[in-house]
Amino acid sequence: MTNDVINNRGNDFDQLETQEWLAALDSLIEREGADRAKFILDQVLQKASISGVPVATSSLRTGYRSSFTPEQQAAHPGDLAMEAKIEAINRWNSVMIVARSRRKVPGGLGGHISSCNSISTVYEAGLNHFFKGRVGDQMGDLVYFQGHSSEINYARAYLEGRLDQKHLDNFRQEIGGEGLSSYPHPWLMPTFWQFATVSLGLGQMQGVYSARFLKYLENRGLQNTQGRRVWVFCGDGEMDEPESRAALCQAANEELNNLVFVINCNLQRLDGLVRGNSKIIEEFEGLFKGCNWHVVKAVWSSEWDILFAKDKKGVLQKALDGFVDGDLQNFTAHGPAYFREHFFNKDPELAALVADMTDEQLAKLGRAGHDPKKVYAALDQAVKHTQGPVVVLLQAIKGFGLAPAESKNVAHNQLEMSFEELQQFRDRFAVPVTDEQIKNLEYYHPGPESEEVRYLQARRKILGGYLPARFNEAPKLPTPSLSLFDAMLNGSGDREISSTMALARILSALLKDKEIGKFVVPMFSDEVRTFGMEGLFRQVGIYSHLGQRYTSEDKAQLSNYKEAKNGQILMEGITEAGCISSWIAAGTSYSVNNLPMIPIFTYYSMFGFQRIGDFIWAAADMRTRGFLFGGTAGRTTLDGEGLQHQDGHSLVMAATVPTCVAYDPTFGYELAVIVHSGLKRMFADQEDIFYYVMVMNEKYAHPAMPEGVEEGIIKGMYRLRKSDAIAKLNITLLSSGAILREAQAAADLLEQDFGVAADVWSVTSFNELKRDAEKIARKQMLSLDYSSKSYLAECLEQMKGPIIAATDYIRAYPDQIRAYVKTTDYHVLGTDGFGRSDTREALRSFFEVDRHYVAYTAIVALVQRGELPLEKAVEAKKKYAIDETKPHPITV
Repeated sequence: MTNDVINNRGNDFDQLETQEWLAALDSLIEREGADRAKFILDQVLQKASISGVPVATSSLRTGYRSSFTPEQQAAHPGDLAMEAKIEAINRWNSVMIVARSRRKVPGGLGGHISSCNSISTVYEAGLNHFFKGRVGDQMGDLVYFQGHSSEINYARAYLEGRLDQKHLDNFRQEIGGEGLSSYPHPWLMPTFWQFATVSLGLGQMQGVYSARFLKYLENRGLQNTQGRRVWVFCGDGEMDEPESRAALCQAANEELNNLVFVINCNLQRLDGLVRGNSKIIEEFEGLFKGCNWHVVKAVWSSEWDILFAKDKKGVLQKALDGFVDGDLQNFTAHGPAYFREHFFNKDPELAALVADMTDEQLAKLGRAGHDPKKVYAALDQAVKHTQGPVVVLLQAIKGFGLAPAESKNVAHNQLEMSFEELQQFRDRFAVPVTDEQIKNLEYYHPGPESEEVRYLQARRKILGGYLPARFNEAPKLPTPSLSLFDAMLNGSGDREISSTMALARILSALLKDKEIGKFVVPMFSDEVRTFGMEGLFRQVGIYSHLGQRYTSEDKAQLSNYKEAKNGQILMEGITEAGCISSWIAAGTSYSVNNLPMIPIFTYYSMFGFQRIGDFIWAAADMRTRGFLFGGTAGRTTLDGEGLQHQDGHSLVMAATVPTCVAYDPTFGYELAVIVHSGLKRMFADQEDIFYYVMVMNEKYAHPAMPEGVEEGIIKGMYRLRKSDAIAKLNITLLSSGAILREAQAAADLLEQDFGVAADVWSVTSFNELKRDAEKIARKQMLSLDYSSKSYLAECLEQMKGPIIAATDYIRAYPDQIRAYVKTTDYHVLGTDGFGRSDTREALRSFFEVDRHYVAYTAIVALVQRGELPLEKAVEAKKKYAIDETKPHPITV
């Protein structure tokens, strides 16, 4: 069937032999099927490689045409005429959404009608025939809709009766309520959008790990996820993002037969061609096949089938293989006459193929992405493949149907359409609107009892509920008693432990809890042993869909490396992006799967908010609930590692995320209280927040929890030490995390060396203090009632003397409360600058946050207040070896 086509590619000096090989392949496919043929070909290629025959990468590419023949194409089961009417209505209304917005707001608020009209047909096929919704016990499919095509989703929801005209007229106007977000944003539309996908590349990676998480739930016996599928839609330009490609091999390694990528190959990015000098579809075919995905290509519309059948010598295929995407854009943009002249008429045999075709017929030689029969066939092939992940490459046109912009570089920015252009659009898609309705920019709705609406409602009833749709009906999880963490509340005695070790004990206790233990999902990118948590390997096992097919070399050890099909730990390898994608999948499981899970991701904090901040922002948008633990807190705790391992700023970055509750505890009891509070707020009270908590690997003795400090720990600060010294001079020291113990030591120095009474406050969260103070200040300003006080203000009333704040983070972290500290005597120390390798002691001296700098700063503050003579500052400088010639840390 394709023998002549293949035969004419390259120089073939023995065509008869080639025909015999190809005929044998045809026979194999006919007798034993495509799967068997693929197996045989794989074996042949492997043998060729072993025998020294070079197997070119072109073997991963199969020519510029669809991967299935008309004979292999599944028949479309729906009413094509009816579906064409429905799609036309949705196309029209998506254009009207933007057009009316621009009329309402001078200059307009933007939109992406070109992307909508490019991807419309595949969405209609999916929503009418493939995408399962949630109904009864059926949890439904997970559909990552393309971020830049929200208008077409809104248009269909309008036809379904889920949105009304007022909603559409408030597209991108959300402040007054009843507006529609520009892109998929669950935070803004919590019953509509499931996934935030517009930050390009994030949806693809999340899709892979979401599909894997469904397998995780299945293999752990927590939920039956059979029959559920994850659909990930994206554009070909979006595949340039590294995150788009980063997890492709992971999907194949995990044998994710529940995952389908659909790439809308309209050959254009935002400002022009994706690969103008080559073929993006061929590139993707090689990429995905190289990653061991099954590739389905739908390239040309049904009208091309006649030409391929007429082409007995393969000249058409050879010509198609010979041009590049830039050529195809020109052929489409300049019309059929240009196409005939610059493509077909270049070869007499090609010209003969279309000699009996008019320009009008030539114009119908379209791309498969706009042919519902080809689209359905491609998606049908995807769902029937059961051996691993599938990618569907659909060739389409950007701005399809938009007369002024179709297939042109300006398509992405096309927002305005004249009356005449709207008439052309109406006529092309047979939208039943009058010229008067066009002038008024009217939406079209055939009515809730119309044939069109009844048809699409019937299709969704068969498949389940509406999509996109988000749910929040999951049961609450009980909060264990705080006594579950007694080992930490009672302190470590004389034993020195790190707070990462304290976290390991807390995590171990949670995993053993009979009520919520099975819902805990420990996650690591790597370095579990560095964090002192390797004991979890044996306790709950590392998840592997294959189980463990080998004998671990450390099997005899207590903390041996143990993989299991029902393992609880997600050990993702060295990929913070992969981990955060898994964390999001688990942290949104309460909505996606109606099953609340408790994800706990521990990682090098420097590689967290810095490297994956965009994922974290998307996680907040999707109302993710869970714990992030920055396992290398501060800039001076990870001695010996250096600049790119030491974290001085992640807590400041955490403050920028509205739903992130961040803490910097020092002692095990603080950590226990924080975790307990998080469990209650996120999984019992079901608040849409997540926790970011710092832990460190520096070892020291942890005291037992003082009485009555729980509230202060959660609110952000409590007095850890009240000075017993009877003195006229007073200082208040605020500190957290790694530097709190330096502040305690500085308090001793001040009392011993200068007779200054120093109180020490543990500030577990400057972020929470600032947020509360800011909230109260706003309330006071708007109500003009100043009777209420922030928690910080209540604490400040108990403080005496100048206030010195010292942390292991940049000064901006403690400095954020300055506006609410009602004294000018607020002095901040921090670790601004680049990290470097050395001991903890040397690093703290270098960054000027150790006990000596804290004490010296306190003395200087008292001198500045006139409570001590200048000589005392000179004395302190000498006593504490403060070097004024030392360079400023931020400069070196």
